[in-house]
Amino acid sequence: MATDHYATLGVSRAATPDEIQKAYRKLARKYHPDMNPNDSTAKKKFQEVQSAFEVLSDPDKRKRYDQFGEGFESMGGGPSGGPRGWQYSTSGGGPQSYHFDVGDLGDLFGGGVETGGSGGFGDLFRNLGRGGAGRRAATNVERGADLKHELTVPFGTAVLGGEAALTIQRADGKVETIQVKIPAGIEGGQKIRLRGQGSPGAGGGAAGDILLTIHASPHPYFRRTGKRLDVRVPITLSEAALGAKIDVPTPHGEGGRPGIITLTLPPNASSGQRLRIKGHGVRPAKQEPGDLFAELQIVLPDHLSNDERQQLADLSNRHPQNPRAELRW
Repeated sequence: MATDHYATLGVSRAATPDEIQKAYRKLARKYHPDMNPNDSTAKKKFQEVQSAFEVLSDPDKRKRYDQFGEGFESMGGGPSGGPRGWQYSTSGGGPQSYHFDVGDLGDLFGGGVETGGSGGFGDLFRNLGRGGAGRRAATNVERGADLKHELTVPFGTAVLGGEAALTIQRADGKVETIQVKIPAGIEGGQKIRLRGQGSPGAGGGAAGDILLTIHASPHPYFRRTGKRLDVRVPITLSEAALGAKIDVPTPHGEGGRPGIITLTLPPNASSGQRLRIKGHGVRPAKQEPGDLFAELQIVLPDHLSNDERQQLADLSNRHPQNPRAELRW
């Protein structure tokens, strides 16, 4: 069955060169063998896309393809309306025909025949003393395809920045480890482009890139919302009642390492109350730093006796209140 190059690329016969280029890049990425390992159907489709683009991206080849169809390469092209070296004639009103002029052999094949192999037209030209008439077809230089990968980094690396190792398997089966620089403040779902680390190009073309989607693993105590960090800080009943100075961990200590900051609790602190530590949140490069919020959580002593629990109840009864009065859906 004849192949329709326009249908292969999904463009109309009136498509512009830019439209052809755009369609090719989209399909080449989709069916590239590196993106579809061990998929023979995708490999065949990729070859069809490559073949279609090679024809439709060349103005001369496209013109002859539009005129003669899939067999245009055997027809050549010339001002007479038929291939160069062929003379058009009709006989008695019958169907048109062509006859070959031996003197134009070089014109017919010189523009698109591989001369480096044996047994082809290159050998024929050399045998005729006309080896210079054939020239090697221009190499189709293509940039390699971009590859997509995902990488999960520790919570602290996403906040503070650092390095992480990406292990990938190449199309030839080789396993490669790439060191990736993680910028401070990167958010889950953001992408890093690793230039030149994708699939190799064809015909000496530049290699593609790796598009790396970053995810951050959860932290057992800290939570993040944009540049804001939240941490739940347990406090004792006496610290809540009397007030106290407590130590809270922060990602930003001395020398760029995590550290400790001391907070002053006001008397009568309640669970859920938040204390703001300005500038100790996420610090993306060239941006204002976020803040750290310490959320207080009152923890009752373990193993309270019945008398102690009753004393707490009596104390609460002497100061009646409804802490859920404002609670709404």
